[in-house]
Amino acid sequence: LDYLDQETLTRAVEAMAAAPRIITCASGSSGAATMKLAHSLCCIERPAKFMSPAEAVHGGLGCVQKGDVVVMVSRGGKTAELLPIIDVVVKKQATLIALTENVTSPLALQADILITVKIASESDPLNLMATASYMTTVAIFDALLCALIEETGFTAEQFALIHPGGPVGEKLSGHR
Repeated sequence: LDYLDQETLTRAVEAMAAAPRIITCASGSSGAATMKLAHSLCCIERPAKFMSPAEAVHGGLGCVQKGDVVVMVSRGGKTAELLPIIDVVVKKQATLIALTENVTSPLALQADILITVKIASESDPLNLMATASYMTTVAIFDALLCALIEETGFTAEQFALIHPGGPVGEKLSGHR
C-alpha cells in the first residue's frame, strides 16, 4: 500500500471489470508479464488477449474497440514499437492503462490510468536485465487480478467449469 496509489488501482480494476475485452501489449520481458496477465484474466472470465507489438502494427490493432481496455507496459514509457500502438488505442477510444516509471513519457502522458512503477535498480550485477522491474510488474498485475476476483465476485465454481485439467482441475472437481 505504501508503493501503489490505491485510488489509481481502484480505477484500473473498475475499468477492467467493465470492459468487454482487455488487450495487453508490451515488448521483451514486459511482454512476457503481459502475456501472463492476459492468461490470468481469461482464468477469471475476463475476455483478454495478448497482442504482440509486431502483430499490432500489421492489422492486429483491429481487435481494439471503443470501450475495451488496453494494458501497456514500458519501464521507460517510450519503447519505439509501442508508440504507434498508443496513438491508435487513443484514436479508437479504448481505455489505456499504462505501467511505467517515466511519468513524462509518451505512454504516461497518453494513459487514461497511469500506474507508476518505481525500481531503484535491477537485481543483476549490471543493472540492465529486467529482473526487479519484471517481478514488480507481475506483482502489480497479480494485485489487479486479486482485486478483480473480488470486484466481479468470481467463484471457485466458475473456475472449476473452465479449468477441468491438471492438478488445479482435480482440486476443483468438487466444485462442479
